[in-house]
Amino acid sequence: MNMQTLAFSFLGATAVGGLAWVFLYPLLSGEKKAEQRRASVAKSEPVARQSDRAQRSRREQVEGSLKEVEARRQKDKKVSLGIRLTQAGLAWTPQKFMIVSGVLGVAAFVTVFLMGGGLLGAVGLGFGAGFGLPRWVLGYLKKRREKNFLKALPDAVDVIVRGIKAGLPLFESIKVVAADAPEPLKSEFIAIIETQAIGMPLGEACSRLYERMPLPEANFFGIVIAIQQKSGGNLSEALGNLSKVLRDRKKMAEKIQAMSMEAKASAGIIGSLPPIVMFLVYLSTPDYISLLWTHPTGQLMLVGCVIWMSIGILVMKKMINFDF
Repeated sequence: MNMQTLAFSFLGATAVGGLAWVFLYPLLSGEKKAEQRRASVAKSEPVARQSDRAQRSRREQVEGSLKEVEARRQKDKKVSLGIRLTQAGLAWTPQKFMIVSGVLGVAAFVTVFLMGGGLLGAVGLGFGAGFGLPRWVLGYLKKRREKNFLKALPDAVDVIVRGIKAGLPLFESIKVVAADAPEPLKSEFIAIIETQAIGMPLGEACSRLYERMPLPEANFFGIVIAIQQKSGGNLSEALGNLSKVLRDRKKMAEKIQAMSMEAKASAGIIGSLPPIVMFLVYLSTPDYISLLWTHPTGQLMLVGCVIWMSIGILVMKKMINFDF
């Protein structure tokens, strides 16, 4: 009984001492006054630092508006096949694309069926070659074109800013970019010039850049030009802020790519192991593994494995892709 009383007394004294240490020690030792003094000193920042912080906040607002506009455009508008072909830089018609896709699907179906792959395997690979492969290639070409466009856009905006500050009209500055810029930026600015030449206002011609290049940066460029054409304003300052935002987004994308490279390498290794092991087993003992595409049960198992592997690859890709 005495031990319990001593234990409770010790715990009570410890609790009271802890509360006193937390609440009374900062007041008695002067630590709270020191914190207040440090806070008052930190408030009086230099004017240059305050201007840098204000400039950063403006750039953050611009980036936020870019993301909001892009999300709203993607929600309200469904992209047709013809527009997707234009965005990928292909001069094909939708009919030609569908014909090529059908030919690839039929060729894959006939090849697999004649090689003894079975009806189910031939249908699966024919569907993948006719429906999945062309659209994957189309998406790859579109992303590569957008990447090249973003790489050259900040320098093009800087050229326009320098031209405006030197006294050139906006249209002449765009002509300079169209003459010297690399592809695909050159063709896009030439399209702006040709659209304006047939009578469309320059602001609307620049706004249509987003239809051919669905990027928030291209959309904001068109919005800045359209607003300046309607209400005026300091266009060189607005485009200068846009150039800084573009370069900051490029640095962020490169940083994200470097940080996610380990996960991408792991996903690539995990996704490529089953086909590699299957190929090596086929080289060593073809009769052992050929049951997968000759026996109906093996064909069903093979189709299931392909489906589950595709789902796993898509999940890993979703996990390592970052939006910013």
